[in-house]
Amino acid sequence: MNPARRCSAFVSQLCVSSLGGPTARRPFSPGTVSAPAGTRYCNPGVGGGLTKGTWPQRSPNGASSTRAAPVCPMGGSSSSSRLFGTLAQPLNRAPLAQPDPYLEDNPDQDLAEIDPDQLLRECEEALQRRPARPHRDLVYPTGIAPCRHKHNPPIRILQWNILAQALGEGKDGFIRCPLDALNWQERKYLILEEILTYRPDIVCLQEVDHYYDTFQPIMASLGYHGTFLAKPWSPCLDVEQNNGPDGCALFYRRSRFSLQATSHLRLSAMMLPTNQVAIVQTLNCQVTGRRLCVAVTHLKARSGWERLRSAQGADLLQSLRSIASRAGSSQSEAASASVPLIVCGDFNAEPSEDVYRRFSSSPLGLNSAYKLLSSDGQTEPAYTTWKIRPSGESCSTLDYIWYTHDALSVECLLDIPTEEQIGPDRLPSYHYPSDHLSLLCDITFREEPHRLRLIASHSSPGPIGGLG
Repeated sequence: MNPARRCSAFVSQLCVSSLGGPTARRPFSPGTVSAPAGTRYCNPGVGGGLTKGTWPQRSPNGASSTRAAPVCPMGGSSSSSRLFGTLAQPLNRAPLAQPDPYLEDNPDQDLAEIDPDQLLRECEEALQRRPARPHRDLVYPTGIAPCRHKHNPPIRILQWNILAQALGEGKDGFIRCPLDALNWQERKYLILEEILTYRPDIVCLQEVDHYYDTFQPIMASLGYHGTFLAKPWSPCLDVEQNNGPDGCALFYRRSRFSLQATSHLRLSAMMLPTNQVAIVQTLNCQVTGRRLCVAVTHLKARSGWERLRSAQGADLLQSLRSIASRAGSSQSEAASASVPLIVCGDFNAEPSEDVYRRFSSSPLGLNSAYKLLSSDGQTEPAYTTWKIRPSGESCSTLDYIWYTHDALSVECLLDIPTEEQIGPDRLPSYHYPSDHLSLLCDITFREEPHRLRLIASHSSPGPIGGLG
């Protein structure tokens, strides 16, 4: 093996273990990616404002290489052994003690930052026996690349229901997915590989049941601050050898944002608390000086619960309106303006449901980012989840990234894989770790009128001869 591609000891053990699956990480045919006429594609590894990434390429013999691009400095790789020790923890050990999710977050662990390219290579080494993830392009919906401004770089948002480990192995019944494809000792590398490929500035996750032993320390080492909120009665706890409750997690890049406020919400329906939660954080962008409210949630699943989801959505919208208004009133420069919102989540609701209509018609002025992939800009993708259970095949659009459309602008989005790319056994699979697709977009602040006037006043030439 090339010394430059030598994996660490714990990865070597994973590479030679018996998996019972594919014998090599074969290149996965991208198929034909459909997009509206006039769309323009860009390198998926480039974006996220201050960060640029790499796009993994697979060769026919199962080896992997990367087409390198500049990366945001994350420190050296000398501290990686502490991080890799975390990754190597066995799933069947005793669960970690879970902090009270309704208390203030514990501060991030004191871990030195590591090079994300180093960790991406470790993920690729650990996954050599699996087929490559489906190739996905970043698409400019309008077909015109936006004009980048150094004072207003894009903010890359990742939304993803990653599939709780306990549910994937113990309750969800994916009858066409081999059980060893759900093995946490490899599936976690697939999840991390997806995050590391796109280098988002903000990461919103649902069904996280390995927060404290995996995601929090790893993401902290990559330069993120994390917040987690568990469901009060998580179904994961009904599974033997579970790793604690699942919940929502929100991460933001510390080099890009500072935290102004955090709200942990337990969603209500008809004045009664439910089992669903949301995290809302007010962030200050250190590049633009602008504030942004980011929310992550996961509404009640299953058909027959449409009215409950609608009530949960109404409760969340009411809370968001109050939080955004308070955040805006605390800014001296815009005393009466609400702070723009980004709301990510698995809503478990098709666009035909009432909760979707509540969000799309809210006074908060929210728009769904992924509608912009359609030719008319008004239609959601055909699916964001595609699975086969004993009850049958389910192909649905349930996941969304909502944004305040008069204050924020979507520049590009990660395209949806085709049916051919997903494969006949659907999701999850050897090449994709969840039954939900990740959603990703680059968003920028729209210029405010008072800011435009300020720029114009500074750029206008003075009177001839300096006389006025």
